[in-house]
Amino acid sequence: MTTSAQAPTGGRPSPASADPSAPARPNPERILEALSAHERTAALTAAIELDFFTSIAAGAATAGELAGRIGAAERGVRILADYLVVDGFLTKTDGCYGLVPEAAAFLDRRSPAYLGGMAGFLGTPRFLRRYERLAEAVRRGGAAPDATEGALAPGDAMWVEFARGMAPMQARVAELTAEAVGGVTRALDIAAGHGLFGIAVARANPAARIVALDWENVLAVAGENAEAAGVGDRVELLPGSAFEVDFGTGYDLVLVTNFLHHFDRPTCVELLRRVRAALAPGGRAAIVEFVPGESRVSPPIPAAFSLKMLVSTPSGQAYTYAEHDAMCREAGFGTTELRALGAAPQSLVLASG
Repeated sequence: MTTSAQAPTGGRPSPASADPSAPARPNPERILEALSAHERTAALTAAIELDFFTSIAAGAATAGELAGRIGAAERGVRILADYLVVDGFLTKTDGCYGLVPEAAAFLDRRSPAYLGGMAGFLGTPRFLRRYERLAEAVRRGGAAPDATEGALAPGDAMWVEFARGMAPMQARVAELTAEAVGGVTRALDIAAGHGLFGIAVARANPAARIVALDWENVLAVAGENAEAAGVGDRVELLPGSAFEVDFGTGYDLVLVTNFLHHFDRPTCVELLRRVRAALAPGGRAAIVEFVPGESRVSPPIPAAFSLKMLVSTPSGQAYTYAEHDAMCREAGFGTTELRALGAAPQSLVLASG
């Protein structure tokens, strides 16, 4: 959130304004914003929980109308709504609130692109508490064993929340991936989660059959989504660990989406060896990941993603394309190529041979 101090209206001009060529004075505003950033998360999460955005879209324009609709105190509603105006999620004109385009598209529950469910994962105390131990994670080089509360253990309910909450964000990425890989007859979707990547491949290839692999409780979400997409009869659910269960063989495509970043390089290579062994001759692995540039500081979202892994995993991170290429070759693949997925923050690494 960016705020600006009011410019002086009288008196002598400041030295900076008197000499435009003078270097800008250091400003602590960015430091204050960073140390107060938790307010933004709390405000947005509360507004989603209270149905601010859906209620405003439905016509509750004033603080009083909004308070009446959601059953909250008018004072509390006004203060939170004003904060959301300052933060750029709402507009306010003559005491009436409205939605900015992004809020209308992604935060109104009635929208097909609704993303508010992500608050049920990213905005939960369990997820946010990890950052309270960031300094410890930096000292260790990874999350403490007790910091992730069993998040990588089989059957952890967190991944069900993840599959339900994050699915809308991945729907378009899954479609773009299906377009990029082209024709497919038999595919394995590793750590399928919500199942949308395999489902997108099935929808793009009417004869394709998909095997979705994940823990049993998470696969229930993938199964629901496959049925809703009309491809349930072509999606087989395979419960188990990606490092233990028998994949089978003869796949012309193996999807490895948003998974490698949880692990260190040797573990990634181990998995990729299993992937290559499951492929039919000429088959490919489609790896969808946040891929930072070689400097690791751009593009912003892929570059910043490693911080999530630092507080969430013992040794995970976002890998550069060169690192993906090296891991794939060590696992026995012959070639890789990097493809953009539209405007999505993730990229596609296709490994063949």
